[in-house]
Amino acid sequence: MTAPAPRPIALVTGGWRRIGAAIARALAVAGYDLALHAHHAHSFDPAFADELAALGAVVHPLAADLGDAAAVEAMLPDLLARIGRLPVVLVNCASVFRDDGALDCDAAGLDLHFRVNCMAPVLLTRALAKALAATATPGCAVQIIDQRVRNPVPDQFSYTLSKQALHGATRTLARALAPGFRVNAVAPGLTLPTDDYTDQQWQALTALMPLARLASAVDIAQAVVHLVQAPATTGQTLFVDAGAHLESYPRDFVYLAR
Repeated sequence: MTAPAPRPIALVTGGWRRIGAAIARALAVAGYDLALHAHHAHSFDPAFADELAALGAVVHPLAADLGDAAAVEAMLPDLLARIGRLPVVLVNCASVFRDDGALDCDAAGLDLHFRVNCMAPVLLTRALAKALAATATPGCAVQIIDQRVRNPVPDQFSYTLSKQALHGATRTLARALAPGFRVNAVAPGLTLPTDDYTDQQWQALTALMPLARLASAVDIAQAVVHLVQAPATTGQTLFVDAGAHLESYPRDFVYLAR
């Protein structure tokens, strides 16, 4: 009897927590082993790895500073050296998110946001496409952006610009890397609460959405899996935001409905 073929591998940056963890879980259910990235190794979660293993996925932890171009360039070669195979799916989920405005942002903040939120996804996407092309293996990338790329707000200026750049890069990369490699994006809206929100505010913000609900992390993860499994789709952005991109809000949600 021949051994079963190994499961394909999906690399998820920021894959150990919040939306990244939901994406990892959905990909495990869809039949993928996982290379899960975190900024620091102390963010690896053995209990979550066990949960994914129960779903049939082998988990390969990966630590790298996405603001360091050399570290980003080393991620795929390091992974290949460790496990002997390349991912065929890349989900760029990790982001840096800091509050600044057009009048008070500085060069350091702009540089950090663009390095982590745009440069790293572009470099990883290009590197994976190039490596898979050498063996004529098809692959794909899904960029996690933000619904605000459609109707930006004045808050988190550097973050917004970096996500707008990645949004534009999605179509450009899709055209440049076809036909062997597909590139799409998912644009979440308000999804998981943080300590910045009160329960009352969260309920009021839910009512502000065109669908009178919020997208869940599972909704976002399902959109990612759909794009991974859609071989005729490239260069597209799915807005998973309960319709928020259809509206023009005056401020970031954290400042509304207080």
